[in-house]
Amino acid sequence: SSSNWNIPKSAVPEDYGEGGFMPYGISGVIKGAAVCFYGFIGFDCIATAGEEAKNPKKSIPFAVIVSLATIFLAYFGVSIVLTMMLPYYAQDESAPLPHVFRIHGLHVAEYVVSIGAMFGLCASLMGAMFPLPRIVFAMSNDGLLFKFLGEVSSKYKTPFKGTMLTGLLCGILAAVFNLSQLVNMMSIGTLLAYSMVASCVLILRYEVDDRRDSRTLGSGRIISYGLEQSCAWWKRLLNTNNQFVSTKQSARIVTVIVTLFSIWCLVFSKILTKFEEDLEHVTKYNVLFLTLASIPLIIMLIIISRQPTSGAKLSFKVPLVPWLPGISILINIYLMIKLDILTWMRVSIWIGIGLVIFLSYGIRHSRLKLREQRNNSIALLRDSSEAAFIRQEHH
Repeated sequence: SSSNWNIPKSAVPEDYGEGGFMPYGISGVIKGAAVCFYGFIGFDCIATAGEEAKNPKKSIPFAVIVSLATIFLAYFGVSIVLTMMLPYYAQDESAPLPHVFRIHGLHVAEYVVSIGAMFGLCASLMGAMFPLPRIVFAMSNDGLLFKFLGEVSSKYKTPFKGTMLTGLLCGILAAVFNLSQLVNMMSIGTLLAYSMVASCVLILRYEVDDRRDSRTLGSGRIISYGLEQSCAWWKRLLNTNNQFVSTKQSARIVTVIVTLFSIWCLVFSKILTKFEEDLEHVTKYNVLFLTLASIPLIIMLIIISRQPTSGAKLSFKVPLVPWLPGISILINIYLMIKLDILTWMRVSIWIGIGLVIFLSYGIRHSRLKLREQRNNSIALLRDSSEAAFIRQEHH
């Protein structure tokens, strides 16, 4: 019944919180959200099926939103049923649904749920293996991973070597780590990836658009890439000239500010976590300090919002940029801070391995880098030709 949501402290066993609707407080809810975030993992495989969609620019964002809503409703409903059938302190963390039905004597339902869990496990494995070959092929084709991983098998018409190697690696990790460690690794890895996606949204929204003449301003003046060297630095940051065409300098400003914003989000989240540990003794000085710590975040988002955006025509754009991606980065980093230090150490080792591969191989074979070098060479040749033409006119 709903009385399980408001259990008095006197009826709660020792070491099980304070009772009530949030027995472990807001901090416990946030920490639980950081750990249980892995429950939403899988919807992102929709994005890897872009080639199979008829209109991926519209259908994929819609499918992602619908999937997230469906997942939320499913977990929300199951959580309501579980907590109304049995108090939170009597739940079985490893198999909550069969345990609840067993306690209430519903053994048939217990077996049905157990069998359903097996089907769910198969679906989870399929959901994990579905995007894996596509991701490996795309990264290998872009030169970020070793070329042999993206070789398409003539027999299976898929990147067989890459799929087998990465699948074997996933199996080894699943065998070495226990469930709690895997859940924390999946959660922090996903939160980190989503933080990077939000950062990329900010950077790409304000990048230089090669399809537009980035030397042309609204006033009709022609200037070199970047703002005038004589302008003050604060004018460049706030774009007081109201330049609406993105340049290399404005894009560079956004990249630097996004990096600083992410670092300050880490500091701010750590400060906020410290305040959470002593909510009963919050003073006005603590609130003032937290407010002052949040001001740099707001200032950096204002600076980003003042920069000219890319003119790329897209059928779907993230709304409320830069505020929505900025809030996403802050929340993701805050949830990551709630995870234990061992999880951070494991993911740091994992990132270190990835950096070694990227710095030793990927950065030298990246197709994007080679394309940029070619475009820069063409631009340099064009500018040299224009400069020579101007000198001839003056003579």
